[in-house]
Amino acid sequence: VQLVESGGGAVQPGGSLRLSCVASGFTGGENCMGWFRQAPGKEREGITAIHTDNGGEYYDESVRGRFTISQDKRKNTVFLQMDSLESKDSAIYYCAAYLYWNCMHVVRVRGVMTRDFDYWGQGTQVTVS
Repeated sequence: VQLVESGGGAVQPGGSLRLSCVASGFTGGENCMGWFRQAPGKEREGITAIHTDNGGEYYDESVRGRFTISQDKRKNTVFLQMDSLESKDSAIYYCAAYLYWNCMHVVRVRGVMTRDFDYWGQGTQVTVS
């Protein structure tokens, strides 16, 4: 399984960025794809997830209403549209895969948790300043 993120960069407060994550090594099925971020000196935090089969979504309160997760099943790609960016959004952003058919139920019960996700990308830097 390989996950490759792209789309990071520098943007001014109030701006937008769109991250992409291309998955290979597994296709379709009932899994979840999630986005995490890690700022310097802080723990990695999960911010959103999507079920690859039914499209169900979950957002952490910190990004709800500003970020949107979506997917292109044909291209095995997950996107993170980030709008109204703030300096506190600066971090390395990672996508990850949770290979479990009932993953969205788990996510909705306890959030997007690092320990639940099986595979990780290398990360892409987002800087808002």
